[in-house]
Amino acid sequence: MPLATLALAQDHGAAVPGETTQQPAPFSQNIVIWKALGAALAIGFAAFATAWAQSKIGAAAAGAMAEKPEVGGLMIVLEALPETIIILGFVIAIMIIGMK
Repeated sequence: MPLATLALAQDHGAAVPGETTQQPAPFSQNIVIWKALGAALAIGFAAFATAWAQSKIGAAAAGAMAEKPEVGGLMIVLEALPETIIILGFVIAIMIIGMK
């Protein structure tokens, strides 16, 4: 949602003094809104997927550590791996907003 707000703010920022004010075309406004929605969906779905994966891995890690406490370090690494999903979602959102 902050990225959607940022995308909308980029196109509708305050006018610079001495510069003529132009109203953006309606077609341009629609593109900005769709880009913001696409970026928000990219982050939202990536965050949901990360949360779902970490919940499954966390439950399995707790069971494995109950049986073999020495695998705790490996389980921390496996728990951190799904974080790459949200990073990729963030990169995709930046790419969507940066498109012309």
